[in-house]
Amino acid sequence: MARNKFDFDLIVIGSGAGGSSAATIAARDGKRVAIVETDTFGGTSPNWGDIPTKSLLHAAHLYDDVKSGGAFGLRASALGYNFLSIQAWKSNVLKKIGAGDSKRNFEADGVTTLHGQAHFLSPHEITVNRQTYSAENFLIATGAHQAIPDITGIGDIELTTYRSLLEAPRPPKSLFIIGGGHIALEISELFAIFGTKVYIAEVAPHLLPAYDSEVGELIGPYFEKHKGMTVLTKTKVVAVEKENIAKRVIFNRGGQEHNVRVDEVLVAAGRLPNVDIGLDNAGVDYTAKGIKTNEFLQTTAKHIYAAGDVLGHNGYTHTALLESRVAVNNILSRHKYIPEYEATPRVIFTNPSIASVGLTEDDCIRRDLQVRKATAPLSIIMRSNTSNFSDGFVKLITDKKGVLIGATIVAPHAGEMIHELALAIKYNLTATQVASTPHAFLTWSEAIKAAANKLS
Repeated sequence: MARNKFDFDLIVIGSGAGGSSAATIAARDGKRVAIVETDTFGGTSPNWGDIPTKSLLHAAHLYDDVKSGGAFGLRASALGYNFLSIQAWKSNVLKKIGAGDSKRNFEADGVTTLHGQAHFLSPHEITVNRQTYSAENFLIATGAHQAIPDITGIGDIELTTYRSLLEAPRPPKSLFIIGGGHIALEISELFAIFGTKVYIAEVAPHLLPAYDSEVGELIGPYFEKHKGMTVLTKTKVVAVEKENIAKRVIFNRGGQEHNVRVDEVLVAAGRLPNVDIGLDNAGVDYTAKGIKTNEFLQTTAKHIYAAGDVLGHNGYTHTALLESRVAVNNILSRHKYIPEYEATPRVIFTNPSIASVGLTEDDCIRRDLQVRKATAPLSIIMRSNTSNFSDGFVKLITDKKGVLIGATIVAPHAGEMIHELALAIKYNLTATQVASTPHAFLTWSEAIKAAANKLS
């Protein structure tokens, strides 16, 4: 097909974080661009992911903090909440950020919007709603969907979803979460604060198995003690059953079978890339774990790139945005970029929040790296006394030369604190350099200085 016969210079499949930036950048560069979306334009993050979750969590943390105000002389015995009003706050946030206007915003930038399921007919053609469209280049940013584990009876019950929970008019009375990753933790804390009896089951010895073990070993008992949750580690869910309008979850723990009756069951045990879009017809190599690309995010079809969760690494929204910008640069420019992941922070918006950047200790062990590490508990800094909070730490990892290669923080405002360490890792700073940097007295960041001092 001759170049001037293409309908578009670029078709982006998926309007979430992995696709949106690329479409807008290419259109503003004067290219003919179309973007295809099967669900709500804008994707998961602004519509039923990051933005609504964090909006509700902010309200939950305010409520939780005030409930705990007795230690500070605050009277909170008459404190209550109206969940519909809290949902209205969330809806107002979505309105302010323009989540519902994503389609209109794309069109204002000159991007043609196509609503429907995209399917490749050939390397340069897709079909959407039985209409064929051609393009010189493609960016696949179709994201991922929830993986459903092989559990007896799971197909016979109605599972709840993140989306339905975030739009519920009231919290469920009880909720069983299968999986102990970062999204599961945010959802479990959110509803536990508002009175839901939450059970969270994880097959690993601790929650957050992808993080340093100290994180899960701290946060699990903390959630049980302070949030009223039941944390079930080393637990395998083997069956679920209907029980009138409720569900019964059967699980093995410690060599014994247990069961619990709950109102809702949420699966949060990993996600699978959305690759069922005719990739074979396009000459794109992929597996069930994701699309294969080179270091420039280019697939085996040279004119087709991929970004975001469809790559199979289940990254964060800011990672998908990075990949979207890199991919569109590599489509438009001869000067190719490689996405840099080493200094990309990972943040969990619980309270205390959890943040990490660079390598974990397990990463270092797998790579057989010789490293040094140091941990500073929050209890050693004065802010822990003035705020009456000491359940957390800062952990730093350096190479043999003292250069920072990894960091983990569990603390209030860990998501804001981590960027100092991301900057240090990006520019190969040493622990000594971090320790010699003045840190304001009575900030949580003094714990970073304390940990760095141990490695100086």
